[in-house]
Amino acid sequence: MRKLRIGFLARSFSPQTGSYIPLVIRALEEFGAVVDLIHPAAGVTDLSTVRVEHDLYVLKQQSGLALSLAGVLHAQGAAIVNPYPVSLALRDKIVMSRILQAAGVSTPATYVTTHPDKLAPLLEAGPLIVKPYQGTGGYGIRIIRSAVELAEVPHGKEPVFAQRYHPPQGPDRKMSSIGGRIFGVKKVFPRRTDAEKDGEPFTPTPELCEIARRCGQAFGIDLYGVDIIESDGTPYVVDMNSFPGFKSVPDAPLRLAKYLYAAAERAARGQPLFESAIPAEAVPTEGVR
Repeated sequence: MRKLRIGFLARSFSPQTGSYIPLVIRALEEFGAVVDLIHPAAGVTDLSTVRVEHDLYVLKQQSGLALSLAGVLHAQGAAIVNPYPVSLALRDKIVMSRILQAAGVSTPATYVTTHPDKLAPLLEAGPLIVKPYQGTGGYGIRIIRSAVELAEVPHGKEPVFAQRYHPPQGPDRKMSSIGGRIFGVKKVFPRRTDAEKDGEPFTPTPELCEIARRCGQAFGIDLYGVDIIESDGTPYVVDMNSFPGFKSVPDAPLRLAKYLYAAAERAARGQPLFESAIPAEAVPTEGVR
């Protein structure tokens, strides 16, 4: 029986890295898979040689050359986690927000423009929060309460993405799905210490699980992260990530390795990567069984 081949489209990792990916790769190798770390930015890639050579590709890096090569492999029929069109949509907050809205997910009122000053009339109803429309990690986020602050928003050719600001009550709820199993981690924002970056695991309520499940269904995936804030008793989805950090998710490397190995097995058999019938469930902070 031949070994499964899995390729990670990701950056290289130093021995001192805090990333969980090396642990995932090690676990996959222990399961018997052949794993290659594909780091396209490390050299020169001859596009004529790019072809599907693995049963499964894992798109960890959501930008740059890795994302483009995922598109090339997708066009050739490669099995990718998460699929290239989904990863592309989730990278664009404009596309992501509208898809979530259409799926009935509670999100803040959202606006886009190329001229920030055009947002000024919206401030009469309260503050706005402005974000890079392709940003990640909380970078470049500004809370806008006045026309003076609005005038300081950088603008050029890129769209300006704005949402109604709802003051959060307590820390953000970072919801992660691995194969339909939902994990919750509370995180404060902005994060200053390592402990704040890791967050505090919690068992999510059925309502939060249902919100996370609906987000995954909107994109047809079961491996993802969702950021939820609660304001005046109402939960709002403020972001979604195709491949989050899974920090503080119990036994995340082993859980991810099991998920990816099973996905590679299905891909090798020509079956869909995702078992959409798997129900979402809250997972308390216990180890893998």
